[in-house]
Amino acid sequence: MAETARTTIDSAEVERFSRIAAEWWNPEGKFRPLHKFNPTRLTYIKEEICAAFGRDPLAPRPLEGLRLLDIGCGGGLLCEPMARLGATVVGADASETNIEVAKIHAAETGLDIDYRATTAEALAEAGEKFDVVLNMEVVEHVANVDLFLSACGEMVKPDGLMFVATINRTLKALGLAIIGAEYVLRWLPRGTHQYEKLVRPEELEKALNSAGLKIIDRQGVTYNPLTDSWNRSRDMDVNYMVLARKIRE
Repeated sequence: MAETARTTIDSAEVERFSRIAAEWWNPEGKFRPLHKFNPTRLTYIKEEICAAFGRDPLAPRPLEGLRLLDIGCGGGLLCEPMARLGATVVGADASETNIEVAKIHAAETGLDIDYRATTAEALAEAGEKFDVVLNMEVVEHVANVDLFLSACGEMVKPDGLMFVATINRTLKALGLAIIGAEYVLRWLPRGTHQYEKLVRPEELEKALNSAGLKIIDRQGVTYNPLTDSWNRSRDMDVNYMVLARKIRE
């Protein structure tokens, strides 16, 4: 993918999410799909981190001692469960409104999370390093995917992990994730996703490889309307997650 900007921030995307920031923790609000999606991605993240770092997934705080970044953290829907699992969590988002919402909710629940209104490139430039970077539902909203993943890759420690979740650029995704979810079912506000900004797995893999990361797992995520639930699947045509490890030089 050609570089079109030297910043990863798409100001229109930041403004769009800032306008609905107060909805983050309402399970029946505008972020209802994320609340429904969360158990599936949390289970996957916990399983893979524990396997990679030799932790007992049944322990009360299996991520103790690991430093984790949730980039594009929004209102903190992933930060809080990661903190409860014992990780030292930094939550970063370009929207100051999102960060304020996240800080307030963490304070209400008694969790110590380092929330920052900043960008991936600013964190990388400051020399921040993490055992795990969560990059979930973000790449389809940035202005420059390659630059963004390069900055994120810089922050992963050798043998550390990066999780990326996004939407494939396929006609099936256009029909289900955009037309279906935004215009028919109205699960998400119209305009949440733009088809041309969706990222195909091969494009993601190329950008991750360039950032010094190797993909070690791929998972599709599909919605079951009968159970109103999301499940892992081999079908990566719409929603998918990849796990990459930082190559030790």
